[in-house]
Amino acid sequence: MTKLSVNINKIATLRNSRGGHQPDVLKAALDCVRFGGQGITVHPRPDERHIRYLDVYQIKPRLDVELNVEGNPIKKFMDLVLEVHPAQVTLVPDARDVLTSNTGWNTVANADFLKDICRILREEGIRSSIFVDPDVKMVRGAAEAGADRIELYTYQYAHKYISGREKAILPYYDACNEAIKCGLGVNAGHDLNLDNLRYFKQTMPRLDEVSIGHALICDALYLGLEKTIAAYLKELK
Repeated sequence: MTKLSVNINKIATLRNSRGGHQPDVLKAALDCVRFGGQGITVHPRPDERHIRYLDVYQIKPRLDVELNVEGNPIKKFMDLVLEVHPAQVTLVPDARDVLTSNTGWNTVANADFLKDICRILREEGIRSSIFVDPDVKMVRGAAEAGADRIELYTYQYAHKYISGREKAILPYYDACNEAIKCGLGVNAGHDLNLDNLRYFKQTMPRLDEVSIGHALICDALYLGLEKTIAAYLKELK
């Protein structure tokens, strides 16, 4: 079964908008697990506009599921993950001024840099995943960099789903097959939701994990967190 890793960044965004400690990000992470989430994803950015670095230190020792920490591997980020030791680190090429992740790595142009980062993570026993667009060349580059997995950036699939899901998923299908050939695990994330998740899961040759935050938290405003997580798990079965 494909694992559901719940991204709790939006809960932290709500907390930060008012200051203080409500909603409680640690409690939310633990509740997500209690309600069936099979992993927790956090994405601390340098400006800490949602998840703070301190949150990561507080969450990790309390979890009995995998913690996935996403981010651009600048020094501050690498210091964090090497100290916290999450199960997985997802490398994302975020520029400082972007609102949300909007592109995958060019694994060819950044080959040497990514090789060094993947080597460091491997030596520490941390699984590495590289965020990529659905491009077989980028997938191949991730394998050559020594990554354990890729995370497919699914914005284009989600954006084009209504107008033609069969065409929208083709590059993802090809990228997934290339990953399998290269011996890589396959994760996916960005704008996956209750409308488009099932088809993506059923069509992909392999899908180890999805990381879902924005849509899941939006749904939880109406359904409640427990029912929402159950609904996403149902789509993945």
